[in-house]
Amino acid sequence: MKLFRCQSCGNILYFENQTCERCRHRLAYLPETGTLSALEPAGGNAWTPLAIPDRPSLFCTNAEHDACNWLVPPGSNDAFCLACRHNGTIPDVADPANLLAWQQMEFAKHRLFYTLLRWNLPLKTRAEDPEHGLVFHFLADPPAEGPKVMTGHDNGVITIALVEANDAERETRRHAMGEPYRTLIGHFRHEVGHHYWDILVRDQAKLDACRAVFGDDSEDYEAALKRHYADGTPPDWQERYVSAYATTHPWEDFAETWAHYLHIVDTLEMASAFGLEVNPAVDTNREISAKIDFDPYAAVSVQQIVDAWLPFVFAINSVNRAMGISDLYPFVLAPAVVRKLGFVHDLVHGHV
Repeated sequence: MKLFRCQSCGNILYFENQTCERCRHRLAYLPETGTLSALEPAGGNAWTPLAIPDRPSLFCTNAEHDACNWLVPPGSNDAFCLACRHNGTIPDVADPANLLAWQQMEFAKHRLFYTLLRWNLPLKTRAEDPEHGLVFHFLADPPAEGPKVMTGHDNGVITIALVEANDAERETRRHAMGEPYRTLIGHFRHEVGHHYWDILVRDQAKLDACRAVFGDDSEDYEAALKRHYADGTPPDWQERYVSAYATTHPWEDFAETWAHYLHIVDTLEMASAFGLEVNPAVDTNREISAKIDFDPYAAVSVQQIVDAWLPFVFAINSVNRAMGISDLYPFVLAPAVVRKLGFVHDLVHGHV
């Protein structure tokens, strides 16, 4: 993620901002150009982005619920933006709790789509591809006793349990699952990783290349899942996997690695936007020093990303500990994990 600047007054803006706090211009994100723009009324429901004055546009319908700040591309017949057109089911927004939870979901989902659009990855809706199109269902648990909604992916259909937007409930689940990290953006990045395994690996004849790195995905998934929860993780898992859950099955290993690659790239872009540099006075050999002065989304290699990420995250984790809070990134990137991240890097850049 990057920083933005108001075209009217020069104020620094952030991705989710809807109004410039200095000049009070309404703001909108233009996904085709990756720009957050100040707006001027253009008559009716249309708005003129100051970043591109010759293209009056309409807000996404979900802006009515403060769940989206994106404009619909000019000439589109969609009432929804490039991110919201992938929604299949949203909760009953007449319930204030549901509305708030869904808004939080959308903030995370839009950050995901920022990344997917940056890499120009395939993004077909269910209407465009009824069998494999990407669609999101945000589901609340039923009020009566019964099965709870499970977050997951099934052939392009991503279901997110609405209760995950509740910080206390999500933290309870994190502890119950023994996870060091559990966030909404993490759910989105992981589940969409399964989708892109289908689209970029399975459907693009990349199975052999992927199996050479992640293992044989033809292993029975349900049996592997039961074994994982019954037996736990192998003692040396951190030497080969980015997370304990990644040890479950090659599909989960890929999805977890995909999610971490997105975590790292997007976080590094924000660090770069702030001009961050890690240069400890005690690091005379420059072993944990780095200047983040490149675009991670266009990095030439995964090694360039890792060489910047490790010093940065060492520093941020240390700052967090000084405040008595958990590490920003409580994971280890062993050489085998870096190789897997390299596969994802090459995959999104079309080099596999």
